[in-house]
Amino acid sequence: MKVVTLVVGRATRPLADAVLEFEGRASRYWSSEVIEVRAGCKGRASPARVAEAEAQRLLGRIPDRFECVALTRRGRKSSSEELAGYLANLALRSVPGVVFVIGGAYGLSAAVRARAARTMSLSTLTLPHQLARLVLAEQLYRAGTILRNEPYHKTEGSG
Repeated sequence: MKVVTLVVGRATRPLADAVLEFEGRASRYWSSEVIEVRAGCKGRASPARVAEAEAQRLLGRIPDRFECVALTRRGRKSSSEELAGYLANLALRSVPGVVFVIGGAYGLSAAVRARAARTMSLSTLTLPHQLARLVLAEQLYRAGTILRNEPYHKTEGSG
């Protein structure tokens, strides 16, 4: 099963090295791809117009038949173990892939959220999109270690 991270904007300093490190680690466990789309729109625009312009670029890059997960602070909260179980279940159901969508400065439009099979929260805090990308990459890596019973993930009470 393929795991795609679809994100508005690029990873830049100071987070770029950490993002690339964890995306590389996660790729040991998942066939993975990161798709970056351009942030914003030309000229001065309202936040709603910017989010809509980004939505058109995002929606055009979601692979057919892939399950879509919109990342938003108002989404479903999941533990690391629940995320690992969700990914394992998708693979068991022979879903060809999953795409995690991370919006830009103004979040995801209603159109992107409507396209998603589920919404997921990485935190109830509002995270900048680059930090959300880092957290997602680390959690995808962690999910792989959980499913293979490797020592990276510590269970509650283990230390």
